[in-house]
Amino acid sequence: QVQLVESGGGSVQAGGSLRLSCAASGIPYRTFCMYWFRQAPGKEREGVAAILTGGGSIAYADSVKGRFTISHDNAKNTLYLQMNSLKPEDTAMYYCAARQGNGYCSPLRVQGFDYWGQGTQVTVSS
Repeated sequence: QVQLVESGGGSVQAGGSLRLSCAASGIPYRTFCMYWFRQAPGKEREGVAAILTGGGSIAYADSVKGRFTISHDNAKNTLYLQMNSLKPEDTAMYYCAARQGNGYCSPLRVQGFDYWGQGTQVTVSS
């Protein structure tokens, strides 16, 4: 049974930092793309970042480039998103997701995932 469990969300002031984690288990692929995407109330989903497990592909949406860092610990099978210089417009529910793949993982993907988690809320106040 596949599980993706996000944690690390919370409330911070603008300029602050948070580190999100996504513990994955049961994914039946040798290599795959993992993603962070977000959705704010009343807004469409927005892709944030993507990484190919095992290395080789990391990409970010323009809105977070230079502020967010995605990483994956193969030994722990855990995905991370380090978020620095947070802005009020980063406020959203953040989700991790996985999709079979072995090449470029687009940070703009917002659908067509094989697996995804329940999300963790990030709130940034001005």
